[in-house]
Amino acid sequence: MNSLLSVDEFRRLENPVVFHSSMGPNIPQQVIPGAFIADLEGDFSDPASSLPHTVPATIQQVFASYGISDDTQVVIYDADGATAARVWWLARVAGLSNVALLDGGLRAWVAAGGELTAPSTPTSTGTISAAPRWDLLIDAPEVATTSRTVVDARSHGRFTAAEEEPRPGLRAGHIPGSRNVPFSSLYNEDGTFKSPDELDAIFPDDHLAFSCGSGVTACVTAFAATQAGRSDLVVYEGSWSDWGRPDSGYPVAVGEA
Repeated sequence: MNSLLSVDEFRRLENPVVFHSSMGPNIPQQVIPGAFIADLEGDFSDPASSLPHTVPATIQQVFASYGISDDTQVVIYDADGATAARVWWLARVAGLSNVALLDGGLRAWVAAGGELTAPSTPTSTGTISAAPRWDLLIDAPEVATTSRTVVDARSHGRFTAAEEEPRPGLRAGHIPGSRNVPFSSLYNEDGTFKSPDELDAIFPDDHLAFSCGSGVTACVTAFAATQAGRSDLVVYEGSWSDWGRPDSGYPVAVGEA
């Protein structure tokens, strides 16, 4: 299964597990028929972590609780282009490989005449025996010493410090030496991803680390880089919620540099 599916390709799958990913207080009430909610403010993040949206240590059990096993086809989508790639990345961390995003998300499904229903609840448990891929995530000490180019998915205003951070108490700016690629710039006007050739021009090199506000939209840029054929990619868990703390001990750059 390709990692990015059109609505027609999605419709041809046989019994995939489908997730409607979301983040925030308003849980979706209308989803693609059969879809579960993947809540990044719920079981898909560690509530005990001091940082938002941290991967749970039990991420394999989380996916298995929705009936997913090693060979299960999993398709993830969202309504805003911000969260589905995070669940896709977490699935890879869990050791799953047969995982895809629905290109254009809910908007594409509705535009194609797709019906919507109330979210489903899991009725079976799967078994994941694959080894987890914790190497797909890195922390601040690794970012501070990495030879990778760090790609920041936040808006240009947040990157340059022209805008204040939405999370109170964080410094404004960016990781010194990082490159700004706002995640929203990776989509066409209809919410589908840009072509592989267009993404290749944005991500011409391998060996990248992706950051954002809390590790969510960093996964959008990481996913886009995979569509460009890039390899050796990692996501900075915690991202600016970690690095930007006043007491983090890490330097901050402002402006374009």
